[in-house]
Amino acid sequence: MEIIESELKGLFVIKPKVFEDARGYFFESYNKEIFEKKGLILDFVQDNQSLSQKGVLRGLHFQNPPFAQGKLVRVITGAVFDVAVDIRKHSATYGKWFGLELSEENKWQMYIPEGFAHGFLTLRNNTVFSYKCTGFYKKEAEDCLLWNDPDIGIQWNTHEVVLSDKDKTGKLFSSFDSLFT
Repeated sequence: MEIIESELKGLFVIKPKVFEDARGYFFESYNKEIFEKKGLILDFVQDNQSLSQKGVLRGLHFQNPPFAQGKLVRVITGAVFDVAVDIRKHSATYGKWFGLELSEENKWQMYIPEGFAHGFLTLRNNTVFSYKCTGFYKKEAEDCLLWNDPDIGIQWNTHEVVLSDKDKTGKLFSSFDSLFT
């Protein structure tokens, strides 16, 4: 397993070592010892999974402190363009985003720490997206930034998306007052 820190401090891309043969494949999707050697001391408390059709965009979601969550995200079937936005007020990369394709073929994962908004665009029908969380979901703590905010400037490479009502009314970054200090 290879764990690579992105240009946004604390945000990691995880590339598993995949063993394939005529029967199929095997890989470790999580290994506590390997993560801890990279300084990722994590206590996962909840697993979530979603099914989405092509063009569904979910995000940019986060939970405010004291109920913030870190997330280890991956695709089981299909593919997504996965994005994280740094919303840590005093971070050198505040307001910057990082994105990459996660797919059933590459089996890559991304660890998104507390203090990041997260979203993804499904690139194929019947995409199954799975993630482990370091905190429990609390409705009263949930928040959302607007997925297509020009101040953030995410290059989704699409104009047609399917959104929830919540995601249609996300906050603009220019009026957002982050609670992550």
